[in-house]
Amino acid sequence: MAKRGGNATCRGFNSRLGFQFGVVIRGAETYKRGRQSPLSMITRIAVTGAKGRMGQAIQQCVKGDARFEMVAAVDRDEPLAPHLQRGVVIVDFSSHLATPAFAEAAVAKGCPMVIGTTGFTYAERGAIAAAAKNIPIVLAPNMSVGVNLLFILTQVAASVLKEHFDVEIIEKHHRMKKDAPSGTAARLAELVAQAKGQHAAKLVRHGRYGDLGARTDAEIGVHSVRGGGYVGDHEVIFASPEEVVGISHHACSREIFAKGALLAAKWVEGMPAGLYDMPDVLGLQVSQPL
Repeated sequence: MAKRGGNATCRGFNSRLGFQFGVVIRGAETYKRGRQSPLSMITRIAVTGAKGRMGQAIQQCVKGDARFEMVAAVDRDEPLAPHLQRGVVIVDFSSHLATPAFAEAAVAKGCPMVIGTTGFTYAERGAIAAAAKNIPIVLAPNMSVGVNLLFILTQVAASVLKEHFDVEIIEKHHRMKKDAPSGTAARLAELVAQAKGQHAAKLVRHGRYGDLGARTDAEIGVHSVRGGGYVGDHEVIFASPEEVVGISHHACSREIFAKGALLAAKWVEGMPAGLYDMPDVLGLQVSQPL
């Protein structure tokens, strides 16, 4: 491990494969970058999607944490603007239809956002990106620290196991989840596709049925399970004729997502306008293969 400029870099090299990768853990300066107030100050939170599972989990976590104050809790079809003032951080777990309007309200008041909503269309993502030109926004399909480590490990594995390994992604969620695949599964597919030098839209096959012929080398299978009370399970399988590598994450409680969202809310305060992800919040980055 080498340190440089406050960052720690863990590097690995496989001479047979000719592959080098680096996991960069940025130091405390990154966490404080752009800060205008001490981390000990109270962060004021407005939750959108307040009646949903995640909205309720956020509210419960705020009640038990003196670092935060809940100033508003509105559902997806309720007005947000009357509750906003500069400095309030909006934590959004509403719906892909409601989030763009909440982002407009955030821009009007100069409020940072943390967005954990998934299922956005390209147009809706474009609206969020446009808002991020004026305010700081953390947009992440999953706020869990463990899942973001899963992203890192998947990116490394996909870069190493490019040849002769078929990739399948399986995600499991509760029976009430409306969108499929999950935003986390979609992100995992994007990371695998990037390692192949392609776009996920060209490689992903959602489930299989009928006489489809043999599996192609490049395709990425994505499968969604809906049932019972699964909080969120994700597994990435790299399978060759000789061996199988599996990377998985199992969520036992929604509290992990709520705590991650509040960590992001604390981090995004005072940051410059821009679109950020949870690896930015956690100070994690995987360098590209050399």
